[in-house]
Amino acid sequence: MLVFWEQRLAILATPKTGSTAIESALEPLATMAILRPPVLKHTPVQRYHRFIGPYLEVTSGKPFTVVALMREPRDWLGSWFRYRQRDDGVEASKSTAGKTFDQFVTAWCDDPQPEFAAVGSQAKFLQPKAEKGVDHLFRYEEIDSFVHFLEDRLGCEIVLPRLNVSPPGALDLSPATEARLRKAAARDFALYETLSASEI
Repeated sequence: MLVFWEQRLAILATPKTGSTAIESALEPLATMAILRPPVLKHTPVQRYHRFIGPYLEVTSGKPFTVVALMREPRDWLGSWFRYRQRDDGVEASKSTAGKTFDQFVTAWCDDPQPEFAAVGSQAKFLQPKAEKGVDHLFRYEEIDSFVHFLEDRLGCEIVLPRLNVSPPGALDLSPATEARLRKAAARDFALYETLSASEI
């Protein structure tokens, strides 16, 4: 998460949406950068509005604009699956090595989820039920719109590096698993579909 005091702007780090590249490019400009541990780096909007936002707004005397990226839900799960296929840096209980994407998505749809598939939900992260979400939400697949927004707010050119990219991997799903995903992730798909070509 990055906070820009003078611009009254907070960028939430939605997991698997290029947050490491965004932080690399913008950390030197930020007033506050929460990069670790992951539980703080990836602070969801609900916790931001409960704890961090009120403090910033009381201290500054002005509201902050909260922005974030969202990835197409199936592709987002695909990125998690491929990321956890790595040979290094992934706990054995969270590894997807030796599993297919179909098995991963099936496990994500289960309740409870096994640890290797427990990666959360973008809808819960960005727009919890009956609670305030983010002010501007951009599609990860159209990240140029997000960059243009930030360039206007921060008054500088932004070039994002390619960092922390998941390795390649097959992302095939059976029709039955695809249908189950559409049902289990209905809120995620619905939120994503509300986003225009630029932002919400």
